[in-house]
Amino acid sequence: METDNHYDAIVIGAGPAGLSAGIYLSRARLKTLILNEGAVGGQTVLTHEIANYPGVENISGYQLANIMKKQAQSFGCVIKSNLKIETIVLEGDVKKVMLDDGRNFTSETIILSPGGRSRTLGVPGEGKFKGRGISYCATCDGDFFTDKEIVVVGGGNSALEEAVSLTNYASKVTVVHQFDNFQAFEHAIEEAAHHPKISFIMESTIAEFKGDENIESVDIVNLKTNEITPFKTDGVFIFIGYVPNTEFVKDKVELNQWGEIVVKPDMSTNVKGVYAAGDCIAKRFRQVTTAVSDGTIAALAASGYLHDKRTN
Repeated sequence: METDNHYDAIVIGAGPAGLSAGIYLSRARLKTLILNEGAVGGQTVLTHEIANYPGVENISGYQLANIMKKQAQSFGCVIKSNLKIETIVLEGDVKKVMLDDGRNFTSETIILSPGGRSRTLGVPGEGKFKGRGISYCATCDGDFFTDKEIVVVGGGNSALEEAVSLTNYASKVTVVHQFDNFQAFEHAIEEAAHHPKISFIMESTIAEFKGDENIESVDIVNLKTNEITPFKTDGVFIFIGYVPNTEFVKDKVELNQWGEIVVKPDMSTNVKGVYAAGDCIAKRFRQVTTAVSDGTIAALAASGYLHDKRTN
């Protein structure tokens, strides 16, 4: 049982946004706690290669997250992972976080950075073959498909970048995308389009996953003609975005229609003393760099809030 469970600031989530907030808060000599339900690093640890982080030529998502974690801890930030939040109280001067194991933590300010999770297609067979040929993580599962033919679903940056990374293992990658154009940066489109192992099926999606013990084929439906074509494959990787992990703060802070937390430019929410950062907030671009920026801004704003609260 925790004996000293009160902190100046509690950060919910240990992705790039949460870790950046932890670095700035603890470096400002504020007693800081990060509570994280999964592995430290969030979605970043699923990224095989990060080549656009300023000042770092090339690094894996896991390595970058581990460096951030060590930085935060070096300034005194306490990080607790692999736990389950039961209830969170955001109203009032003292915020409270209760875990399902009975531990309780309090603070004067909270930064919400729970990130998101992979969006699913929600079609027949997806649940059955998850982990049996269907994956949402190229870094985790790519080597299982060495010299095999696979399908990648999606048309954004993640889908195209991971399709390219999967060519390190697979003999052939077929990208299936629902539109007639890609929602990705031009360099990502060009790299995928010119890769000899990658081909494309546009204006289409998966209607059903089929197989016995493991996935053996998919039904691909053309969204213009409704024609369904069986397509043999050894595996399917799905990269169609993320769902914000904000269910636990529903009715506690303002969310938009997609479940994203609505914030002001200083990352403050509609609840006094509560801030939000990273993939959980309403914004256009979701990159490691933008998450780091969000976390930095939230931490500086929270620090200012605490200073004003204590001096006035």
